[in-house]
Order: sequence, then structure tokens, then C-alpha cells
Amino acid sequence: MPRNTPSPRVCRDCDGFARAAITTGTRNPDGTRTTLTVDCQACHGTGTTAPAALERAGR
Repeated sequence: MPRNTPSPRVCRDCDGFARAAITTGTRNPDGTRTTLTVDCQACHGTGTTAPAALERAGR
């Protein structure tokens, strides 16, 4: 018998792209660009959010 498990919801702020690499404009000694990795502030880098009913319940 199949289970009805709720699927994770995609974050509406980052649309599931929770982490981005941003170039700083400087280069490393080997010629590659220096990058910073930044996480989405809404989902904290997971790309998903809990359903609204769970958020209201405080879970």
C-alpha cells in the first residue's frame, strides 16, 4: 500500500536555487576567480520550505 508522504515545497524566494556562487572580481594565484558562496536567507540553503500549516503550528 503506498504512503501519502508530503513532498517538500520549493522555496518561493530562491525558487529552489538555494546557494549561489558570486565572483569577487579578484583572482587567485593560479588564475581562477575568487568566489563567495551565499545561501538563501529564507530557506537557509535548503531550497525547500515547510508547508504553511506546519509553520503556523510552530513545528
